[in-house]
Amino acid sequence: MQAVFQLSGFQFDVEEGEVLKVPRQKAKVGDSFDIDEILLVKDKETTTIGTPIVEGAKIEAELLGNGRSDKVTVFKFKRRTKYRRTNGHTQDYSEIKIKKIVIPN
Repeated sequence: MQAVFQLSGFQFDVEEGEVLKVPRQKAKVGDSFDIDEILLVKDKETTTIGTPIVEGAKIEAELLGNGRSDKVTVFKFKRRTKYRRTNGHTQDYSEIKIKKIVIPN
């Protein structure tokens, strides 16, 4: 079973048992939480597309840990003007495991 869901402004395509990195969530490590903004659910025979979300569908997920991604360096440069700017950014993320995808009957 597959699903497409929206979390923190990003869309993810997942299956049951998959582990993925999402933007930092406000939950404790080891806690389970539900994701309610399901955009599409695909079973073996049927595909349910939401308008914009599938009513009654949810994903049960578990928070495995939190971390920080690698640093991204941003360098701005304009020639012949002595203009150089360097900036960096490190994004926080949470690692979650998809335990179960629940579809409406």
